[in-house]
Amino acid sequence: MATFSSLGEKLKHVFSKITSRGKLDEYEIKQTMREIRIALLEADVNFNVVKDFIAKVSEKAKGEEITKSITPGQQIVKIVNDELTELMGSRNSKLEISSNPPTIIMMCGLQGAGKTTMCGKLGAMLKKQGKNPLLVACDIYRPAAIDQLKVVGKNAGLTVFERGTQKVVKTAEQGVAEAKKNGFDVVIIDTAGRLHINEELMNELIDVKKAVKPTEILLTVDAMTGQDAVTVATSFNEKLDISGVILTKLDGDTRGGAALSIRQVTGKPIKFCGTGEKVGDLEPFYPDRMAGRILGMGDIVSLVEKAQENMDEEAMKKMEKRVKNATFTLDDFLVQFEQLKKMGGVGAVMQMMPGMGKFNISDKDIDEKKIDRFKAIICSMTMEEREHCEIIKSSRRQRIAKGSGATIQEVNALLKQYEQTKEMMKRFKNNKGRFPF
Repeated sequence: MATFSSLGEKLKHVFSKITSRGKLDEYEIKQTMREIRIALLEADVNFNVVKDFIAKVSEKAKGEEITKSITPGQQIVKIVNDELTELMGSRNSKLEISSNPPTIIMMCGLQGAGKTTMCGKLGAMLKKQGKNPLLVACDIYRPAAIDQLKVVGKNAGLTVFERGTQKVVKTAEQGVAEAKKNGFDVVIIDTAGRLHINEELMNELIDVKKAVKPTEILLTVDAMTGQDAVTVATSFNEKLDISGVILTKLDGDTRGGAALSIRQVTGKPIKFCGTGEKVGDLEPFYPDRMAGRILGMGDIVSLVEKAQENMDEEAMKKMEKRVKNATFTLDDFLVQFEQLKKMGGVGAVMQMMPGMGKFNISDKDIDEKKIDRFKAIICSMTMEEREHCEIIKSSRRQRIAKGSGATIQEVNALLKQYEQTKEMMKRFKNNKGRFPF
């Protein structure tokens, strides 16, 4: 996940100037606040949100008594972390489940935000939790929208209810009736999106809300749109009184403005975030974990949860042993990538590991084709070479390249990424919970 990578790098640069100092005067604190303010504005965070945020951090930074166990700079990092967490909502806001099934979830948003795909992702997540969701197709305007929902539903193993292009309110009501009749305990209604907010769209959504009385009204927002996302969220909230927000495309090159502004501006929580294109790429939104990712502190809790969800017990024990010993062979290296793919990709995992942002290994570097190429290269090595890569000098690299049909550059790239991964795991093992700046 490339979440807030630019903002995170800028903040780490700011903190690197102060974390090693034993004392900070008022001018240095003021200068630090100015740089944080610029970084947040460049990340497209709402101006008023930035203003309030800096005021709170500045007040606490000046009033804090610096203890002997940490440096003043680290104290400021902690204050920023706490305020970022507070800004995004303090704690995870869970999905409301109706005591009288079915739970009705009305999904809304503009076209292109990923709303229809998100219906399938949310349904798949709830199905995994033991629920029995029904998807209801109420987007009758966008060409092929109903067909898209059917494809999404099929990929997620979900039933889709549709009645063509009849009145949206009627389809929504019939969908809820179908759920009650056939034992579906969750109804997810995919409403129509528009290219922009208009009165006709809002009136139709208001009519659906009145007709089915949804338990949740979730707004799907494209995180890459920055301040536009906040404007959209504000408009939908004023008309529909939404219950929460789902941020999509957090795996893209998002500057972070939406996630850091929406909660403060609308007063409504971010409940989920989309982290990729696959059905399973949906996570509950945890403000404290996201703050940790932004500041480079990692997100070990999410990492462990992903590991528990996607790896069997034996594989987890091997992972634990590798991290503990910080040593593994080139054969292990390939196994590692296969496991990382199941957990969302190399980049997503590294984003969660403290201090790992500096390593330039991403999902683009380690795609499936490259892993197949790596397998061919490693299979062309002797057992001794796989266990002791330091012996692979020029002549051996030429032989390996020739035997695997690869280039010398590809062999070099494999060995370099192998060494980077070993160093990454060594740093992870040695990290004692300190701020990695």
